[in-house]
Amino acid sequence: MSTFPRSPKSKLGYDVDQVDEFLVSARVAYDADASSQASLTAADIRHTAFSMAKGGYSTSHVDAALERLEDAFAAREREAARGAVSDAEWFEQARTTAQAILDRLERPIGHRFQRVSFLTLGYNRHDVDRFAGRLVKYFQDGRPMSVEEVRTVTFREQRGGYREAQVDLLLDSVTDVMLAVR
Repeated sequence: MSTFPRSPKSKLGYDVDQVDEFLVSARVAYDADASSQASLTAADIRHTAFSMAKGGYSTSHVDAALERLEDAFAAREREAARGAVSDAEWFEQARTTAQAILDRLERPIGHRFQRVSFLTLGYNRHDVDRFAGRLVKYFQDGRPMSVEEVRTVTFREQRGGYREAQVDLLLDSVTDVMLAVR
């Protein structure tokens, strides 16, 4: 029996063996003593990638499962960390990270991140700046935004655009803060 629905044999999906192997290791890590040093973290799950194979697992089903798994690991990590520090210290750490995010996002439009050379593709500056505006409203004004929106945001490509690694790192930090204060 398959863990997830499969894509048609002529279509690409995630490599079945890689996904199954990852899920076994995730279960072992989750079942381990919560106080032990975790070998797998929510951030590790967020950065997990699988090879593509014809007839593999449905990417949308696996991605949804990974998001739920990341949430479960993040909640566990949050509880472990809160046991080590007071609630006030925990939220102060989240506030500090949120402030660092806001400091980056308050840079001038078009200059919030490093740009790649004109010959290289990066994230479309206008797309990123528009989403950055939404993030500022989330952090400063409490405008509703879900972790799902941050996880699934996509940007068009543009020559001379923003450096993807920097933007992705900021989005990871936003996700961490959102999960920390849930």
